[in-house]
Amino acid sequence: MNNNTIMNKAMTKKTVLFVAEAVTLAHFGRMMTLARSLDPTQYRIVVASDPRYLSLEQPFPFDFEPLWTIPGEQFARALAKGQVVYDTKTLARYIEDDLQVLAKIKPDLVVGDFRLSLAVSAPCAGVPYAAVVNAYWSPFANTAYPVPDLPFTKILGLTLGQQLFNAVRPLAFALHARPLNTLRRRHGLTPIGNDLRKVYTWADHTLYADTPELVPCTKLTPNHHYLGPVLWSTKTDLPPWWDQLPDDKPIVFASPGSSGQVNLLSRIIHALRELCITLVVATAGRGELVKASDNVFTADYLPIQAVIQKSQLIICNGGSLTTYEALKAGVPILGLTSNMDQQLNMQAIKKTGAGITLRSQSSSDTDIAQAANTLLTEKSYHNAAKQAAHTLSRYDSSQRFQGIVAKLVNE
Repeated sequence: MNNNTIMNKAMTKKTVLFVAEAVTLAHFGRMMTLARSLDPTQYRIVVASDPRYLSLEQPFPFDFEPLWTIPGEQFARALAKGQVVYDTKTLARYIEDDLQVLAKIKPDLVVGDFRLSLAVSAPCAGVPYAAVVNAYWSPFANTAYPVPDLPFTKILGLTLGQQLFNAVRPLAFALHARPLNTLRRRHGLTPIGNDLRKVYTWADHTLYADTPELVPCTKLTPNHHYLGPVLWSTKTDLPPWWDQLPDDKPIVFASPGSSGQVNLLSRIIHALRELCITLVVATAGRGELVKASDNVFTADYLPIQAVIQKSQLIICNGGSLTTYEALKAGVPILGLTSNMDQQLNMQAIKKTGAGITLRSQSSSDTDIAQAANTLLTEKSYHNAAKQAAHTLSRYDSSQRFQGIVAKLVNE
């Protein structure tokens, strides 16, 4: 291949910009996995995100553009109070930042994960936009909406709280959708509609990081596509104690994730203290844990695929990134949920019989211990998890994504 051929090939590369809203690790991780799925000899690949998770992907394999994201703690507080997460002022700043990056990179396609501002900035820049999102947020999803853990549920209880939530949910979803609709009008774009689900999923093409078996939708429009699970693991090394893990007791892996409650791990360790298990804990960088006993092994981050392969039970906040890793390995799940995203995800898993969901706000140590023991000892949960693994094995999200990107950049 001569120099002219190499130069011409480089000049014809299409540029794909991946934008991750780094309020949780899952959004960053999914963008990294999909970016890695593309052939760098065919595409110029650029990742834009808040740099808070960059240390987990070193050496970084792509061009990187820093892009400010609100603190994860601010995001979690707003969810816990039922407040609007992204007000008009915040989204307006996001749009300005997006437009600067889009003007600099000049992508042929932008792929976003929970970067809601791209519903304004991408069309304003004339760039095709694909959004990666979980299917339970789709307006086409066949799902019920459990009330999240909010201040009023502590007062009313779950039964009355759910009834109240059912009555006000359309209004609440409209309230959360208002800032983006306001900014679309301001930029001369048609409003998306008074529905949070449309705000979460609006794009030229919407890509669901789920399977239709787990999260079914009806009457999908042609620009909505199932990718299958988009999995990701940190590139961190295994800790020194890894080879010392005893194999004479079941291994239980626990992690709060980047969006779980800070005190969740301490509660789990205390709740499971009487069970005959080995407990492996990843704090997700959210605080140090004092080693409670000889059967507890802790680290900030762990390569989740390696850990889950050795585990008989996964305990987490119910987020999709960890639960899909567990299902892929055929391991049952105990989800200790707090926000609606986690509850919607665990609601789908519970229907498969591969997991149990508890609300972290209202569950006791006894509840957690009993659920963990049930999942460890009852074969039906393990059989359901293995069946889920068989179903997931039919989906190659990277291959599906490659096909969609190839089509979009050549339209």
